[in-house]
Amino acid sequence: MLELRPTCEHCNRNLPPESTDAVICSFECTFCRDCADGLLAGVCPNCGGGFSARPIRPRINHRGDNFLGKYPASTQVKHRPADLDTHREFAERVGRIPAPQR
Repeated sequence: MLELRPTCEHCNRNLPPESTDAVICSFECTFCRDCADGLLAGVCPNCGGGFSARPIRPRINHRGDNFLGKYPASTQVKHRPADLDTHREFAERVGRIPAPQR
């Protein structure tokens, strides 16, 4: 089950469960689109993977209790800003490899 982390790990911007600006890597590292596409150049600073849009968990119980009321979003903030100088070199090297092949 996805944690649906509450903020961007880099800039600490609020990313509520319904946010369409949240992106994640395969380890659920969570960033806002501005940081992921801009500063991080599409490369997760924690694992080197790419980013995908974070799914939105329904607010209403449409079926089988699969909704935010039963499975709430995480409230644990993971604010770990990337060292942009170090990340720039890392992203240049790793970013040359298409995300599906990393």
